[in-house]
Amino acid sequence: MDIDGMLTALGCREEPLGFCYADHPPEAGSSPRPGRLPSAAEEARGEVDVSRLFAGFSCVMGHVWRARRQGRAAWFDREHFGCLGGAFYLGFLKPQLEVVAHYVSSGLPGVLPGERYLPGPEVCRRFFESIDPPPASGRYAVFQPLSRFGPGEKPEVVIFFARPEVLTGLHMLATFATGDFQVVQAPFGADCSQVVTWPRKFLAGGRLTAVLGGFDPTARKFHRPDELSFALPWALFRRMAECWRESFLTGETWAGVRRKIRLSDKAWGEK
Repeated sequence: MDIDGMLTALGCREEPLGFCYADHPPEAGSSPRPGRLPSAAEEARGEVDVSRLFAGFSCVMGHVWRARRQGRAAWFDREHFGCLGGAFYLGFLKPQLEVVAHYVSSGLPGVLPGERYLPGPEVCRRFFESIDPPPASGRYAVFQPLSRFGPGEKPEVVIFFARPEVLTGLHMLATFATGDFQVVQAPFGADCSQVVTWPRKFLAGGRLTAVLGGFDPTARKFHRPDELSFALPWALFRRMAECWRESFLTGETWAGVRRKIRLSDKAWGEK
């Protein structure tokens, strides 16, 4: 398996992140401030202070963005969840609170403005039931560069952050490695759902599926301009790393795309 060679051929300017669950937090990394995660039962009894809960909002992708810039780790657990969405999508909270169904859609008049990403709370509830995040398989959810995984360790999900030319290579190579013409999907969801929840959900259903993400307007501030995410299970990543030399990545057509990658880096002042 030639990971470094594949990344070089793809023109990746940033090392991918790996996502996993662990029994211990990483030695060096950032996490949200500690807080108490409320339950749907407590919400139903009127025991949740919505204003206070949202005042402590700390986006998962903001911590991932910091981890990317610093080359370190970002980690989460039931006490360091950041936001209710992150707790739900990372597998620490189920069912999702009713207030979030309103927040993602039409809001609560006089209490909480809505993001209006879905037309109403009933549609949002249906989405929560559909995505149904697999439960966390360990106490801590960890994002970290692939190079930080030790011998014998492997992530559940590998996450790329890239612009269209590199995404072109990833998309086509995933199809080359599997023969599956629908191996790449772009389902609706929060940014953290697209880098963790959807790939894990597809895998739990027996499908090696890559997820194109970065479409959540709320989290766009944690992406570089023109950048999207591409998240895939480790088994699919491994297949791609094993077969890339037989693919289009060694041909003249891709050499032309590599020239566009260099032009893009130059346009954005990146090396």
